Amino acid sequence: MAPANPSAAPASQPSGATGVLVLADGTILWGIGYGAAGAGVGEICFNTAMTGYQEILTDPSYAGQIITFTFPHIGNVGANPEDMEREKRAAIGCVTRELPTLPSNFRSVQTLPEWMAAQGLIGLAGIDTRALTRRIRDGGAPTGVVAHNPEGKFDIDKLLMLAQGWPGLEGMDLAKTVTRERQGAWDAGVWALGSGYAASDHKRAGDPAPHVVAVDYGAKDNIFRNLVKAGARVTVVPAKTSLEEIVALRPAGVFLSNGPGDPAATGDYAVPVIKGLLERNVPIFGICLGHQLLALAAGAKTVKMHQGHRGANHPVQRVGGDEGDGIVEITSMNHGFAVDASTLPGGVVETHKSLFDGSNCGIAITGKNAFSVQYHPEASPGPQDSFYLFEKFVGGLK
Repeated sequence: MAPANPSAAPASQPSGATGVLVLADGTILWGIGYGAAGAGVGEICFNTAMTGYQEILTDPSYAGQIITFTFPHIGNVGANPEDMEREKRAAIGCVTRELPTLPSNFRSVQTLPEWMAAQGLIGLAGIDTRALTRRIRDGGAPTGVVAHNPEGKFDIDKLLMLAQGWPGLEGMDLAKTVTRERQGAWDAGVWALGSGYAASDHKRAGDPAPHVVAVDYGAKDNIFRNLVKAGARVTVVPAKTSLEEIVALRPAGVFLSNGPGDPAATGDYAVPVIKGLLERNVPIFGICLGHQLLALAAGAKTVKMHQGHRGANHPVQRVGGDEGDGIVEITSMNHGFAVDASTLPGGVVETHKSLFDGSNCGIAITGKNAFSVQYHPEASPGPQDSFYLFEKFVGGLK
């Protein structure tokens, strides 16, 4: 089956089609389904990374989203239990140019379609992903429904109504749907070939290592592993943990994680807690949604982006006059909202900016040990360009 082009998609179902993407404007893209059977509605975005599809599909920041992979050869390293960013998926599914290729990697345990079926992730192949990506770039991220039925039976009218009835990510708090349910100690370090994930030397209360309380708004596990690698003892708490509960844990510093949805909506309960931590001069480090929440707590505003930033090749420049000013880091990103740099109040310094579009990618609060970045230093796209941020945070704790 030839790839379905968004600008010239057939209205009638072609022979052999077992999957479909229905956009809220009525566009219908037929293809071949794989992974889980069913239908899911959400925002359609694109990711430009050539590797890491399993990590992307299990990143909680993709809750409420259908991911278009611009790289055509998805599935060639299979799937394995070690490359999960969380125990269960948050994304709805993905759209690809080709059916996933058979794996050719010694770490592979399952094919990508097998793993996706077990995870409840819906896949759709045979789509002209270049054309779909251009559509997103020109018109913004649309709402759509991805559906897979091995028998090829679809109620298009019902799917269209589902797409048109979805409210969109603006105003939507998704952190509460992906956060951990209970507090717990984190004890795993980073992964190494042949030995897996390292064990932490800092597991128990009373350990002299700096104690970091990490607020989970939808965190990627590798963030916690990098905090451990930098020398911290880590306790992870749910998104709605109160200021009093966090302070009672006696943290040397607090980490604000990544996560999905609208930061302004999550900020209804997160911002008062962060403001309380700032008033107590507790050191803070935030990533992605955590960056946006710190900015909101400091008095700035966030905005919905036209298409967002999602990929493993985004250049970010250090600015603001500190040591390393002008250095460019190659970063991994996944965000559809951004801090509006024009709203940063006095005492909040922009420290990083995107070289793609000039959008804000980092802040620091003057007079406090509180800073954050929009990108994902734990994803190692550089591969070591950004690990200094973990060392800076943990190294500055007492």
